[in-house]
Amino acid sequence: MSSKAPLDPRIGTPEQFRWLLGIVKVVLALNLLDAIFTLFWINAGLAREANPLLAEIVRDHPVGFAIVKLGLVAGGSFLLWRYRSRPLAVVGIFTAFLVYYLLLLYHIGYLSLVIGTLLFP
Repeated sequence: MSSKAPLDPRIGTPEQFRWLLGIVKVVLALNLLDAIFTLFWINAGLAREANPLLAEIVRDHPVGFAIVKLGLVAGGSFLLWRYRSRPLAVVGIFTAFLVYYLLLLYHIGYLSLVIGTLLFP
């Protein structure tokens, strides 16, 4: 018979949850920046949407694309926040942050390349 208490699957202190909420807000901001950059690149003819589910809507209905994209990420973020006491939800929040952070770096790198090409042909 083990004398160890069972592990509590719930996690988080109020301070940790404040930090986590900040990360969720950053994910939403990064998603907005991704939508803006995506619309810019596509309208400039320099890229196409990589997500096959959104490729047609971004081309034909850019405002609808932005609404759907922002709504999906906001909904997913809400669900992850709702279950923030569970480790898997916290992993999901950090994964979303990492993905959108890397996307922002990609957009900035591409912007740098485009500007460099325009200034130094």
